Amino acid sequence: MEVLMRNVFQTLGKNRSANQLAKKYGLRFGASRFIAGETIEAAIHTVQTLNEHGKVVTLDHLGEFVFTEEEAIESALMCIRTLEAIAEAGVTSNLSLKLTSIGLDIRKDLCMQNLRKILDTAKLYDNFVRIDMEDYAHCQVSIDIYEELRKEYDNVGLVIQAYLYRTEQDMHELNKCRANLRLVKGAYKESPNVAFPDKKDVDENFQSIIKTHLLNGNYTAIASHDEQIITYTKQFVKENNIPNEQFEFQMLYGICVELQDQLVKEGYKVRVYVPYGIDWFGFFMRRLAERPANVWFVVKNLFK
Repeated sequence: MEVLMRNVFQTLGKNRSANQLAKKYGLRFGASRFIAGETIEAAIHTVQTLNEHGKVVTLDHLGEFVFTEEEAIESALMCIRTLEAIAEAGVTSNLSLKLTSIGLDIRKDLCMQNLRKILDTAKLYDNFVRIDMEDYAHCQVSIDIYEELRKEYDNVGLVIQAYLYRTEQDMHELNKCRANLRLVKGAYKESPNVAFPDKKDVDENFQSIIKTHLLNGNYTAIASHDEQIITYTKQFVKENNIPNEQFEFQMLYGICVELQDQLVKEGYKVRVYVPYGIDWFGFFMRRLAERPANVWFVVKNLFK
């Protein structure tokens, strides 16, 4: 049943008609638990609150259904405005973005043009941009773009997914450019031809790439709500004398808040991934697919 539900939500997340319907009716049925509103102002307010609780943030202006050059340019401008708003408010937050939201599926050169403008703005404000990894079809081109950008910029990072077979080799190649990586399990529906189908194998690979990246001396963001992964990381850094300044834990807005607070109390850096914007549907569907408990939260909201 759980697998069926996961497949349904992952399929819905890619449905353009469902996305348009979600935009029409706004953040209802529990989505606001995971999305910090539809405006920059709402997002900045959320960042301020999280900062007050000892957490840093990465903001993501959601946009996954971009089909025209005009939409891609507008999405890039929203990223730039987000960086400007972060600077103006004096809050502590990076920026995360998806390459498809700024034109990758339209033209690679359009995407690169938009991305350089965003990175130049981030550099102006002494800020950092994280490129989110998307589905397998976008994996290689995302890595290629990142490696090209690292020749020009030192304020850009990438996401690597533990559930892909190719990840170990990707880590080896990315170490050549001293990549700043966010390590995740992976949230997209992928074929067993390219991704581990069993959670046990994904977890083992996750631990392996955490170990590899930390021992390589690179900055590592461990993005997980899995307490076993977090405990493994804490034990590993202690045993290998890895300073807290070399890594951080990352979690999604609205999920495992008590665990976030506990890690802050223990002296670890915790960064909360805070999405906002009107194009929230695909992100929300993946959150439901990841954790069945999120589905019941939504169901309860239907009757309020």
